[in-house]
Amino acid sequence: MAIELGSKLEGKVTGITHFGAFVLLPGGETGLVHISEIADSYVRDINEHLKVNDPVTVKVINLDNNKIGLSIRQAVDRPASERPERPAFNRDRGPRPRGGSGGPGFGRQTFEDKMGRFMKDSEERLQALKRSESKRGGRGGRRG
Repeated sequence: MAIELGSKLEGKVTGITHFGAFVLLPGGETGLVHISEIADSYVRDINEHLKVNDPVTVKVINLDNNKIGLSIRQAVDRPASERPERPAFNRDRGPRPRGGSGGPGFGRQTFEDKMGRFMKDSEERLQALKRSESKRGGRGGRRG
């Protein structure tokens, strides 16, 4: 039986690691369910969700160089109203920045603008550090 991207299969958990669970698929092939694909909620310990020899329904989400990526959470059919909400994505500007807007006018800066700002801030910090070291006699200054 050929394994196809997007197909749902029945399998059996054969091994558990800190990063995921290995599942034996029909035809004797083995795939990996990454820890992020086990449940909709945060999974701290895979052993709280799965045990070796558990039967599972998985969806094939990745096929790459004899590696099979699987998902348990995507294999469950749920109405759209029960699906977890994903962060908003604005196609014009990309994902929203984490931790605030980054200051006024920060969202539309080019790479060169950002690099120039970084270099200016870096130079100011370096000068302030040199001034404070000279006052304290740091880095090989004379001690009296």
